[in-house]
Amino acid sequence: MSTTGIKTLDHAPQVFAEWLNQLCEDLEWPDKSRAYLLLHETLHAIRDFLSVDEAADLAAQLPVLVRGVFYAGWDPSKTPAKPRSKKDLLARVEARFDKDPLDDPERAVAAVFDLLRRHVSKGEFDQVKNAMRKPIRDLWD
Repeated sequence: MSTTGIKTLDHAPQVFAEWLNQLCEDLEWPDKSRAYLLLHETLHAIRDFLSVDEAADLAAQLPVLVRGVFYAGWDPSKTPAKPRSKKDLLARVEARFDKDPLDDPERAVAAVFDLLRRHVSKGEFDQVKNAMRKPIRDLWD
């Protein structure tokens, strides 16, 4: 059923659910709210580790609701964040899982990177990956 008559908007919840379902399947997680939190925190970490231009380029390829999550609460004047080590990225994501810690934070973050690999162009994926420091890039492989 079409609510707005705008395909991108009418299908946005379904597309977002597909992303969460894929993430749950990849990590063998039954909890979509946990997958959402992982997606949210990892997207924000990626966004804040990139230059403003590179973050905008990546966002342009994201589905509308995923793009909204990506941009939520962003202060471009504070990007790229410093420091930007692998440890910093993982700590940032892990901090939101203080009540129910991630078993394997690297695997969880890598699953979000893999989700991006499946949904954005290879060129954009490679640009974002190469904009990261080498230890973080290893998570993208």
